[in-house]
Amino acid sequence: MRMTANTLMPFTIPINTPRPFSQRINQAFPQADIFLIIKVKNVMQYYHPSKKRLLILISISLLLEGCSISDWYNGYYVERSSSISFDKKSDAYYNAESPQMKELRSKNQEYCLELSNKPENRVERIGFPNGVWNQPMYEQCMEKRKTPTYGVYVSEQVKKRDAERRVRGEIVL
Repeated sequence: MRMTANTLMPFTIPINTPRPFSQRINQAFPQADIFLIIKVKNVMQYYHPSKKRLLILISISLLLEGCSISDWYNGYYVERSSSISFDKKSDAYYNAESPQMKELRSKNQEYCLELSNKPENRVERIGFPNGVWNQPMYEQCMEKRKTPTYGVYVSEQVKKRDAERRVRGEIVL
């Protein structure tokens, strides 16, 4: 049996013995019977998780992450995709106008923005001591000048569609 000297301990511990860890500890430390009571087999087993523990940990984390995926889809993704589709439709609406209509729209837009941004026309909101610009006034101004915004156009189309559905009896109101 080969013996080596350990610099941390003043005695030698036998190496390459076929005995289990707990018996080697008891031989090196006679008063360490506590290791047999606790039944510590190998200290390294706590630092290297088994595959089973790893799979359980991964499955639990995926289940917990699954909840936030639905929140992400219903919140961020849907909002972003709906705003992208709205932007595409509004761009198509404005690009389909004739050059004369585009020129009239730019003139009306300047006038209506100036009108709705005047201090006496601002709308009071909590947290804004000077008020905010008057969006309804802007939309009504643009509509009266025969250049409705895309939002007004969409709401008119919805009103027409609802009126047609009432005539057919699909909507009762």
